[in-house]
Amino acid sequence: MTHEDDKHDDDERTLFRRAMRDVVPLKHSPRAPIVRRKKRARAYFARAERANVLNESLGNGADLYEVQPGDELTFRRAGVPETVLRRLRQGQYRVEAEIDLHGMIVAEAAARLNEFLRAARLSDMRCVRVIHGKGLRSGTRGPVLKNTVNALLRRADPVLAFASARPAAGGTGATLVLLSRS
Repeated sequence: MTHEDDKHDDDERTLFRRAMRDVVPLKHSPRAPIVRRKKRARAYFARAERANVLNESLGNGADLYEVQPGDELTFRRAGVPETVLRRLRQGQYRVEAEIDLHGMIVAEAAARLNEFLRAARLSDMRCVRVIHGKGLRSGTRGPVLKNTVNALLRRADPVLAFASARPAAGGTGATLVLLSRS
């Protein structure tokens, strides 16, 4: 820094002091009021509720009916005779269509299964087969697709009953589904 720079700084200070000579400090330092913006209202509970419904519909609620890889699936609605379920388990109903869900993620499998059931009912089919696999390669998560199918079929209105297929027709890796007439 040179001598001229020091002189320039002194001149600026002197000018500033001269300009401020008549200024009197305020008794109160009035501050502008702090305006806080209200956060936009969010419906946390409604979102959580929708998320729970979505998760349940996609099969994440399957733990209510959790099964293991070798377990057989069986279900019949109230009012459906036991003999109907027995005939279904024995393979006495003719399978009119089938869907294979192997290799799909839960969301895709759920959507495809729902669409398949809708189409089968519109076509007035009585018995269909759902191939989901036994879940032997699912590791510690258990049979993910099998549990998803189990939960979805229990909630599907047109499903009267379902049971694991006979060993020759897929065993515990496939499920025979009896649908109501439309």
